Amino acid sequence: MPSLQALVRAHTDLADEDVAWLSMLMADWQIIADLSFADLVLWLPARDGSGYWAGGQMRPTTGPTAFVDDIVGSFIAAGKRPLLDMALSQGRIAREGDPEWRDDIPVRVEAIPVRRGDRLIAVVARNTNLQGVRTPSRLELSYLQTASELSQMIAHGSFPFLGERSDHADSARVGDGFIRVDAVGKVTYASPNALSVYRKLGLTGDLSGKSLAEITRELVPPAMRPDEETISAVLGGRMPRDTELGSPLATVVLRSIPLRPAGEHTGGLVLLRDVTELRRRDRELVTKDATIREIHHRVKNNLQTVAALLRLQARRIGIPEGRVALEEAVRRVGAIAVVHETLSQAFDETVDFDAVTDRLTRLVTDVGSHGAPIRTRRTGSFGAIGSDAATPLAMVYTELIQNAVEHAYDEDHGGEIHIDCARTGAGLRLSIEDDGVGLPEGFDLDQASSLGLSIVSTLVGELGGRISLGPRVDGPGTQVVVSVPNVAGQPR
Repeated sequence: MPSLQALVRAHTDLADEDVAWLSMLMADWQIIADLSFADLVLWLPARDGSGYWAGGQMRPTTGPTAFVDDIVGSFIAAGKRPLLDMALSQGRIAREGDPEWRDDIPVRVEAIPVRRGDRLIAVVARNTNLQGVRTPSRLELSYLQTASELSQMIAHGSFPFLGERSDHADSARVGDGFIRVDAVGKVTYASPNALSVYRKLGLTGDLSGKSLAEITRELVPPAMRPDEETISAVLGGRMPRDTELGSPLATVVLRSIPLRPAGEHTGGLVLLRDVTELRRRDRELVTKDATIREIHHRVKNNLQTVAALLRLQARRIGIPEGRVALEEAVRRVGAIAVVHETLSQAFDETVDFDAVTDRLTRLVTDVGSHGAPIRTRRTGSFGAIGSDAATPLAMVYTELIQNAVEHAYDEDHGGEIHIDCARTGAGLRLSIEDDGVGLPEGFDLDQASSLGLSIVSTLVGELGGRISLGPRVDGPGTQVVVSVPNVAGQPR
């Protein structure tokens, strides 16, 4: 299905400002479709005057559709739909007396010119399915009257409201709650769903004839409602704005659309939605996130305590081999602690692994360089690593860097360790090269007795990856390559 921008570029001479205006209209026209019980189609006049291109379509959620198929991208020649020609040429809403028949369905059509400034840039066709039509209720009459006033505002160029967009992703829809207020902010009609929302706020009587702003001030404590200016503007229907308020019993999102069909303010449409359960779930998620971060923080603290105890124990051991073993254990525990510290500061279950590896590199090279100068250089980026893969990957990285520091160089000769990492989708390829003495004669990774290499092999296997270890291709030294197919975080 072609986009509005693509159709405009290909078939019309509309300016970017015109497209922006139409986009704002389409962002809010679900409201008009629902109030009208009708399908809306945006028709764009062709640049050569040959007809109209369908640039957008919206079906109602309050009634049956008038179109079986999507028609966006279709073309109608000039003269085929006289109402479109009339609306665009005369700049007024055009209606017809007799319905059209489409797929054995009677459809009433109304053409609304779209004005921006002093220009007519498009036509919105309102198509109402008349099958099963009955005497409308008071709610339906209120819907239709409001839709008619919004249509007049489109034709006069006063709707949509420039720059007005809802800040709430869960903004109210027509069916969630509908209130009409007059020019002074008194309720002329409230839908049953709107009354139910206000009952949850504590309303015991009716809303009709009462000031919506005043009754809301009585029901909602000052600490749980916005400033007085917002209350008056939104609940009085005077400003195109939305807000959220609540009581200990309920939380409500409200949106106001002023009605000015002939330029004069006649009242407003207030849509409202009960979001009590959504906000409760939001609070639970925030609490859960904070709890998870606190757990990571405490695990980090506990690991640091374990490392300190091991370090104290190492100082009391007179056997050099035992002291080295405990120092290696301290380093491994420290690598895990770094991951948990990072997770304790994150708002999702992923780790910025570049920051982790940079800390681990400094930790290893500062402690175990035998006094010889060893430089490190990283190219590429690890990116975000999922928490499930972060700890084993940190252990693998630490062991490989430590292995290069301990075995590639001696006290008299340092060098450079080159770390290269590359992401391929969810996968990771890690290469660590040193320019040291190289591998001993006849070295076989599968037969190696080193505890560090055994840890590396085991963890890489658990990650479903592969490891290869051999001489550098372009000079003396050793290269280790680790490939892991999936290090991305799992969706929560």
